[in-house]
Amino acid sequence: MLTALPAVLGRNSRTATAWWRDAVIYQVYVRSFLDSTGDGIGDLAGVRAGLPYLRKLGVDGIWLSPFYPSPQHDHGYDVANYRDVDPVYGDLAEFDLLMADARRLGLKLLLDIVPNHCSSEHPWFREALAAGPGSAARTRFHFADGRGPAGAEPPNNWRAMFGGPAWSRITEPDGTPGQWYLHLFTPEQPDLNWRNPEIGDSFEEVLRFWLDRGVDGFRIDVAAGLFKHPRLPDSADPDADERSRDSVNPLAWNQPEVHDVWRRWRSVCEEYTARDGDERLLVGEVSVPTAREHAEYVRPDELHQAFFFDLLSAPWDAAAFRETITDAIRDIAGTGSTVTWVLNNHDQVRTVTRYAGEPGVEASGLGAARARAAALLMLALPGAAYVYQGEELGLPEVMDLPDDVLTDPIFHRTGSRKHIRDGCRVPLPWSGHASPFGFSQGAAGARPWLPQPEWFAEHATDRALADTRSFWHLYREGLQLRCSLPQLGEGSLRWLDSPPQVLAMVRGDGLICAVNFGSEPVPAPVVGTPLLSSGPCPAGVLPGATTAWWTGDCPTP
Repeated sequence: MLTALPAVLGRNSRTATAWWRDAVIYQVYVRSFLDSTGDGIGDLAGVRAGLPYLRKLGVDGIWLSPFYPSPQHDHGYDVANYRDVDPVYGDLAEFDLLMADARRLGLKLLLDIVPNHCSSEHPWFREALAAGPGSAARTRFHFADGRGPAGAEPPNNWRAMFGGPAWSRITEPDGTPGQWYLHLFTPEQPDLNWRNPEIGDSFEEVLRFWLDRGVDGFRIDVAAGLFKHPRLPDSADPDADERSRDSVNPLAWNQPEVHDVWRRWRSVCEEYTARDGDERLLVGEVSVPTAREHAEYVRPDELHQAFFFDLLSAPWDAAAFRETITDAIRDIAGTGSTVTWVLNNHDQVRTVTRYAGEPGVEASGLGAARARAAALLMLALPGAAYVYQGEELGLPEVMDLPDDVLTDPIFHRTGSRKHIRDGCRVPLPWSGHASPFGFSQGAAGARPWLPQPEWFAEHATDRALADTRSFWHLYREGLQLRCSLPQLGEGSLRWLDSPPQVLAMVRGDGLICAVNFGSEPVPAPVVGTPLLSSGPCPAGVLPGATTAWWTGDCPTP
């Protein structure tokens, strides 16, 4: 029996301008990608040097983490100037060279934009501190008087997502204890007040600044945020934000006014598209409870895409994956958009470690098999996909970084290693047998900003390219087939009946993808040899923790 899900346009039938609908985008965490200067920190020139590697891998484009001027309290997500490049990463001339090389290689280039908050060193915030209560400068942020005697208590009970209260008290220009300001992440990242129309006007100018330099779109940080409840009332569950980065305060997230912002940004993108026919993309980091709420952000006049994180967080279980995929395609593809699948990013434990079932590199055999299987499944799903740097190398999480090298503000705000993100941000290994593993070009003795473990040598790019059984070759072969097979990318998906812990689907009218989530081999849904598999897969058998693709005659309903 086959269960059909909604059909959408196929890759070869869609218009050439709608490149984003089934694109595979590679996330570049600039600080950790490739260092061209030998200072131990990745930079734009390093990204430029790595573009041929990414073109060879077969991705359609790249998304760059923030490289704007910043005091780096949250490694660039505390922006002090939205229209320039931090000297640690290069300058605007270097960005223009990177943009030109990406265009020459046929790679799309997306920037990370951070509209919910800025840096406490942004000129706006400095002006607000100096201007005093009641000033126009303070209306760009959420300043409020405190509660209790002498205003000594925060204006409400909200907690910050990175730990501690969501409010900090300032000292007024006359030296007296003053008002409080809101920061849903860290005190160095004051939240902007999007009810002030000056904020929206300024960000439209920012979009145009980068679109005029040739960028193909933007990844939007905290896209469900921006607007807060106008009365800033107490939360019924004040600890929700602090318990998990994925638990959000409904008074501070997903307010209805945010959709007007995305309609305005979409109209800006459409204006540029009308000039040359090439669509500019908006993809949002949207953290909402259900796929149905997620779908509201990708209506035809809002964001083109929004990351669907439910697959990333789903347990390693066939029924859970099937339900997650079904809900996403039903609710999100039903808007006319396509689902944007992710298995990892710069905020999450790396896939190999997450799927191992226990911490540590020693468990990477199981974790690696599952990560390979999940990658091949993701590439077989209808819609777009994003791949975080290093996933194509099968990098595990670095779990044993010493406390004294940790830079994540979550650690420094809470004193806990729970939820810290440094372990997935360790600079990439490119070559050699010792740190910096080719990460710092021409500087063998350079010390990367986060230390690389010795076992990174096993995952270096040069070894991956030489080993046809590596993660890298699995991704490359999957990406090549995704481009050449009309059944993949966009198109219909139909579920096949299958044994427990096996997920099997038909894409289009001639490709079957099956995943064995169990540990024991099962009969394959197709007798012949797979076109591609995530591990050894004899004809007629689907081993445990393995995904395989077959082409040919498919079962009929």
